[in-house]
Amino acid sequence: MSTPVVLVTGGSGLVGHALQDCVRESPSTNFEFVFLSSKDGDLCDAEVTEQLFIKYRPTYVLHLAAVVGGIFANATYPVDFFTKNITMNNNVLRSSHLHGVKKTISCLSTCIFPADARFPVSENSLHAGPPYASHQAYAYAKRMVDVANRAYFEQYGNLFTSVIPTNIYGPHDNFHLQNSHVIPGLIHKFYLAKQQGTAVTVAGTGIALRQFIYSRDLAKLLLWALEHYDDVDPIILCGDPQDEVPIRTVVHQVARAMNFTNPIHFDASLPDGQYKKTASNAKLRSLLPNFTFTSLEHGISHTVAWFVQNYSTSRH
Repeated sequence: MSTPVVLVTGGSGLVGHALQDCVRESPSTNFEFVFLSSKDGDLCDAEVTEQLFIKYRPTYVLHLAAVVGGIFANATYPVDFFTKNITMNNNVLRSSHLHGVKKTISCLSTCIFPADARFPVSENSLHAGPPYASHQAYAYAKRMVDVANRAYFEQYGNLFTSVIPTNIYGPHDNFHLQNSHVIPGLIHKFYLAKQQGTAVTVAGTGIALRQFIYSRDLAKLLLWALEHYDDVDPIILCGDPQDEVPIRTVVHQVARAMNFTNPIHFDASLPDGQYKKTASNAKLRSLLPNFTFTSLEHGISHTVAWFVQNYSTSRH
């Protein structure tokens, strides 16, 4: 009997690279992994997606590919974030259904939860109200994955599910100064300021609270879900709520890891974004109580070291 194939979309991105590292370091005889990148085909094209499924004949799919970005990118390109994510997700789920995939796990984000949700948010509050306005297009596109998962299960019995991580960071991230998330954007900003001997100005007051998950931790949890999580309902993947930190703390940890000693200013005239997005990991802890998360300090230190060493070839 042939080894089941796990098709990983977004295989060259932040989480895809972390998965590659985990698989390489602990080779599994249970699965054969195929990591796709955008170079292998455009998942927004239904026929291209279908041909990829015909070529690799996956038994399982880890759907990590997405159009993502920070506050600036979401505000500037809402149509792109909505239509490309909706189209890509529909194509992957459709092909998963047509080819009899046993389990498809899609990766969502805690930013899709209602803006006025009671914190900490849990899986059952996902559709309880509209998301925060600054990333509404992206959030609704991602929410529709959960709707589609349930629809495929109800009509066809497909086991399609989703994981909802908090802010992901780590090596191989997108470090673009405008179109990245907070940690990689800060790392690039501090790197350039150190090279130029200048101060750093950070947008906002720094009081907004965020939970972060290191990409390697998320990769390990995805591998666990692949083998052990068989519920259509989504599951939040994150550390404990008390580990939530203000952006100001993240800024100073990046500065410390970069050995940055010049002045740091916070520009309160610029928006902080949503004040907090605290998520509960009670469901995860009930299923996997002993999982140890990488500390933010260690994860940032490792990510900074990777970025400095790989600056010329990193995405920035």
